[in-house]
Amino acid sequence: MSIPVTAPRTDRIARFELGRPWPGVDPFLFVAFHHDRYPAGDDRMAPTADVSARPRDNDVAGEDGWSMYHGTDVPGFPAHPHRGFETITIVQRGTVDHADSAGATARYGEGDVQWLTAGRGVSHSEMFPLLHREGEGDNELVLYQIWFILAAPAKAADPAFTMLWNEQIPVVTTGGEGQGRVTARVIAGALEGEKAIAPPPSSWASDDSADVAIWLLELEPHASIDLPATLRADTRRVLYVHGDDAAAEVGGVALVAGWGGVQEDGDPITVSTADRPATVLVLQGAPIAEPVAMRGPFVMNTEDELHQAFADYRRTQFGGWPWPASDPVHPRDTGRFARHTDGRVERPDGG
Repeated sequence: MSIPVTAPRTDRIARFELGRPWPGVDPFLFVAFHHDRYPAGDDRMAPTADVSARPRDNDVAGEDGWSMYHGTDVPGFPAHPHRGFETITIVQRGTVDHADSAGATARYGEGDVQWLTAGRGVSHSEMFPLLHREGEGDNELVLYQIWFILAAPAKAADPAFTMLWNEQIPVVTTGGEGQGRVTARVIAGALEGEKAIAPPPSSWASDDSADVAIWLLELEPHASIDLPATLRADTRRVLYVHGDDAAAEVGGVALVAGWGGVQEDGDPITVSTADRPATVLVLQGAPIAEPVAMRGPFVMNTEDELHQAFADYRRTQFGGWPWPASDPVHPRDTGRFARHTDGRVERPDGG
């Protein structure tokens, strides 16, 4: 998916409307951004609101400020396959229950990130259980899912995921003392001396020379942060401005909520705000520069490889589905955890 530039370019920034999903630049395919203000959950962790009039399995209109997506009881995305790329799922608010065809499972959220390498093929479900009953708190979900290309050799990698727990993700804070504060979460790459948790070994981001960075910036009014020069001349940096009534200036170019900018050079750049706050997702990386053949849940290099991916999934189901339902969720009182295919269990506290 290429970025459709719909506004005049400046010397440094090409502006574009975000759309849905947000378009990306190689090595990023796109960003699916979900912001749902769910009602209270019932005993099944399903919405207490009546969903009988909503379209089953494809509720994406955001009626009343939230969607069921492909879920029938609990919102979310029941079992579906992927091959040939990675998903990087950043959950700023809310909870995700993960299960996959390799037998791994997890519950994560409230700032956690899951970096999943689909590789040669995996099916997984991503459900959004509504943990809070009436009067217990809100069930707001704020989630980014970035589709990140795998280089051709890595498309044959074994599927696996890495958890980046919120408590372990490096954070850079600037401003204060009369200036607005900036909080920058370093999900990939490095920023102001803070280096991200290592990405999966098959990822393009695992090669430092690929110059991959993912930064999530929260800017208060009257705040600014300087982003460094890129390591390579061919690195591209894309900035997505969003948030209620958000407004920012990127390299001297004004961007309001619903707009993004592609930086046209590799020089340092300043992101700042005036009277309004902004959230800015920054994606950067050198291109993999391979052909991309994409259809539905598969991202390969050629049409023949796509046909093979569909054939392999029909034949093997990428290992089958070891769970009793296509949309499994954990009990309400389950804490955040991840159980990997080798049986290893990890938790945010290291236990």
